[in-house]
Amino acid sequence: MKKVIFKITLFSLLLSFSIGFSQSLPLSKEAKISVLTCGLGNESYSFFGHTAIRVTDPQNNIDVVYNYGNFDFRTPNFVAKFAKGDLQYFVGVASFPDFINEYTYDKRSVFEQELLISQDLKQKLFDKLNTTLYSEDRYYTYKFIDKNCTSMVVDIINSTLGGDIVVKKGDTDISYRSILFPYFDGHFYEKLGTSIIFGTKVDQPGTKIFLPFELKNSLEKTTFQNQPLVAKSKTFLSFEKETPISWWNNVYTYLFILAFVVLAHNKIVDKIYLLILSLMGVFFVIMGFYSLHHELAMNYNILLFSPFLLILLFFSIIKNKRWTYRFSVLHLILLIVYIFYMINKAHFLIVLPMIITSGFVLVRVAIRNKKRIPIII
Repeated sequence: MKKVIFKITLFSLLLSFSIGFSQSLPLSKEAKISVLTCGLGNESYSFFGHTAIRVTDPQNNIDVVYNYGNFDFRTPNFVAKFAKGDLQYFVGVASFPDFINEYTYDKRSVFEQELLISQDLKQKLFDKLNTTLYSEDRYYTYKFIDKNCTSMVVDIINSTLGGDIVVKKGDTDISYRSILFPYFDGHFYEKLGTSIIFGTKVDQPGTKIFLPFELKNSLEKTTFQNQPLVAKSKTFLSFEKETPISWWNNVYTYLFILAFVVLAHNKIVDKIYLLILSLMGVFFVIMGFYSLHHELAMNYNILLFSPFLLILLFFSIIKNKRWTYRFSVLHLILLIVYIFYMINKAHFLIVLPMIITSGFVLVRVAIRNKKRIPIII
């Protein structure tokens, strides 16, 4: 959820020597540990914000940020690994001034919540961070909901506190899909794409903390040993998120294209439209089996993006009217089933124009290929 640049700075190298050899650098009583929440951006990696942990100790000249959102672009077969869901992310460290400079440059807000925990727990958390940082445990397999830069921070805090202290507060009765929707404002096709590629997992109630501002809001309502877990949020940087304006990435081009398909009333246009839907369906099926991302499994959107539309197109090309008609009717039935299944889903309205367009096209194909009943005068 953060732009990731794989780099080794002199600062982190020196820190690794100081901590790696001593195994435990004692923090002074002036030390503070806090959770940083970073604002939303307009790049795909920054849509949802970012979470990190800051450790500051003036007496020991420490002011560092631990970040679980790193990955290496140089990883062999990077795209394939990311799609499959076995790309390794890792924790990294940077100086706080460098961290703030990056977010200042990107014009993204940064908020800090200091953990109000004992000196022993601060030391325990600091030791855990450094043990993780310089061991094989620094790597983890990224999962969109279950393992990301936010959930990893939740896990290490809870393991330090000795229980599930930090849990989600509020919005546990709405789906993950509904939670995600507002984050795509100004990015229409990204919203549409995630709507149709995600399966049943994101329709489950969003009971886990998986987004940075969910963690921020939950920390504000969390108590530990009958005391607030965090101090009042402090704002380091404050920027209003700029909603991008695009001549193509908006609902109007989407509606224009679909309206063209409906109004063109052309056999070739209809076939191209059905071909695109079928190829997307094939892609969804392949990803459902290939990818380890649970969010992509059990994708009921293939009722709309049916791979069997390829068979319909095949019969249409060889001019087999009987089977073209039958597959048209079959897909109209699938479309009706899809509508009833979708009617209470968060992404129903965004795919509704496509449902209507598919209905028009399939009815036209069915009518063109229906065996005519001879009229006897």
